[in-house]
Parts: sequence; structure tokens; C-alpha cells
Amino acid sequence: MVSPIGGNFDFSSFGLGASDATDGGKLGQEEFLKLMITQLKNQDPFKPLESGEFLGQLAQFGTVSGLSDLKTSFDGLATSLVSNQALQAAGLVGRSVLVAGPAAYHDSTGPLTGAVDLPASSSIVRVQISDATGEVVRMLDLGGQAAGHVRFEWDGIASDGSAAPPGVYSVAAQYLDGKEMRGASTLVHADVESVTLGTQGLAVQLRGLGAVPFSDIEEIG
Repeated sequence: MVSPIGGNFDFSSFGLGASDATDGGKLGQEEFLKLMITQLKNQDPFKPLESGEFLGQLAQFGTVSGLSDLKTSFDGLATSLVSNQALQAAGLVGRSVLVAGPAAYHDSTGPLTGAVDLPASSSIVRVQISDATGEVVRMLDLGGQAAGHVRFEWDGIASDGSAAPPGVYSVAAQYLDGKEMRGASTLVHADVESVTLGTQGLAVQLRGLGAVPFSDIEEIG
């Protein structure tokens, strides 16, 4: 004969405390056990719930509860890591960084420097500097180079020998691949003015170029 189930249960005997859920749309640990007991009370006496099934349902709930706690822990860890990263990034203010991009800021106080991301060795590598109107100001011939980051430097002097005015310039690179010239990605040095932490993560404000994601920084000078 199947014995009736009733009375009060001490939920702590299952290793589960009282529910701390305040949202009526969420199922807490105590509510789950109450549903389980109701299920046992109203089960078919000729097909009673096997103890293995009961323990299996408890184990499933415990697993889901454990995953929820783990997610909460990871969320806290992620917040801590972001805060720590923000503190470290603040140390970049005033320093020069190398970032990928086709634009560079020339301020007349020193050379404009950067690098060409050369995918393969080439006998001809060139960097073209253009002003805001698209006019080519200077062509730099870097000669033959091996694959990798090929450094370049522009002294701010235009092809006609005059000093180029301060401003944002476009930087484009080409290299000889077999018998044809192909484009290559460029990276430029820029000074960090500030660091911000927004909804999209960390970003650095570069002088003359605006904000770029912190993850775009490839080198710190």
C-alpha cells in the first residue's frame, strides 16, 4: 500500500534552503519542492513515482540552480575585470599607441609614423599620403620588404618641398604581388587623450582621430 504524503517537510534535509525569490514569475527552491510534494500526493497509487524519478527531478533542479549561481558569479567577475582593465587603460593617457586605420593626424611637431601590414614579402612597397581633399601630398618608397609590419615615417614635407599643414591625412599602402600592385592595410601612431568606459566597452580618444575601441590597439609606445 502506498502511504499518503502530508505534513510539513524540512527542506533543508535536501540541502535546499527557503526560497529567496520575490518575483512571482520565478520558481524558487521551496516552491519547487512544494510542487513535487503535491505531485506525490496526487499520483496514481497503482503507478507511484519511482524514487529514482524523484531524485532525478531534484538533481535537475539543483543543476539549474547551480548554473544560475555560477552565472551570477561570472557576472561579478566580469564586472571586476572590466573595472581593473579600465584602471590599467587610464595609464595610456599621454602615451602613443599603434592602431589600425587609414587616417593619421599630423601636428607639425614631429614626423607622422606608422606601419604597413605586409601579407607577403615584396620587392616594392609604397605608402601614399593624401590630404583631406584626396590630393596626394607625398609618396614614400619603402623598397623591398619582408612580410610583417613594415615601419614608415613621414617628416611632414610635401612632394614640392613645402611643409604640410597640421591636420588629418589619409594613409594608403601598396605592394607588388607578382606582376600587379595590391593594397595593404596600414597602422598609425596616435596620442591617447582620454579613456572612456561605455556600453560598448573601453574606448580610447586619440588626438585628431576620435574614439577607437581599446581592442584596436596593437602596440603601446
